[in-house]
Amino acid sequence: MPKVTLLAYTPEPEKVIASAAKLCYSAAGIEKIEQGLTPEKTASFVSMISELGHNSTIEHASFTFGIEGVSRAFLAQITRHRLASYSVKSQRYVNETNFEYVIPPEIEKVPEAKAEFLKAMEEDKRHYEKISELLKEKHKQELLKSGKNEKEAAKAAEKMANEDARFVLPNACETKMICTFNARELLHFFSLRCCNRAQWEIREVAQMMLKLVKPIAPDIFAMAGPGCVRGACPEGKMTCGRAAEMREFYRNLGAEQ
Repeated sequence: MPKVTLLAYTPEPEKVIASAAKLCYSAAGIEKIEQGLTPEKTASFVSMISELGHNSTIEHASFTFGIEGVSRAFLAQITRHRLASYSVKSQRYVNETNFEYVIPPEIEKVPEAKAEFLKAMEEDKRHYEKISELLKEKHKQELLKSGKNEKEAAKAAEKMANEDARFVLPNACETKMICTFNARELLHFFSLRCCNRAQWEIREVAQMMLKLVKPIAPDIFAMAGPGCVRGACPEGKMTCGRAAEMREFYRNLGAEQ
């Protein structure tokens, strides 16, 4: 199961965004721009920004997450959101012998499919370990001949072996990352990845992320979620047909915190 942690965020994110919006319409100096920004006035500015589509000011707030227990398939999807920043566990520098892996829920439900999946994972581990050993020995001998001592050669050879042995690793292989989104990109991320048509793993993580940020910036994320939360479903003929249910779900998401 994925684990999502909110590591850091802009202090008073909504006040920062309201200050930026206020500046656009005020002749006041920077040192005075926050004067009068009560919680009520701040909420009003954030609502106005959303209504006017003045979304550039929302970019001044950012949120940093730690994400664990997800697959490399998930990594391929989330990094398509190019306006975010990512730091990911490297399969080049981290040896993946006995790697952890993610089992898709639909495979988990079918005993025969799960058994086949687990067998495949064990075979992948065996192949990875064997290829790593063969490459490590090859590189070690070459490095020894080049003049490196035993310890240096072994250490360098392992990293060199990892670089190519990783090609046998599956999409299911577990990874972890730290990523940072500004609030505008985060809203866009939620609109796509909270949708019922999004792939199950990234949808689950998106919901966890939204649940963490909504109590911190309730006005920014008041209408966050799939497109149907804010109006008609944008998926057209591909709609899941559950817009009313989704609006209720995302309205209450994080309310218990």
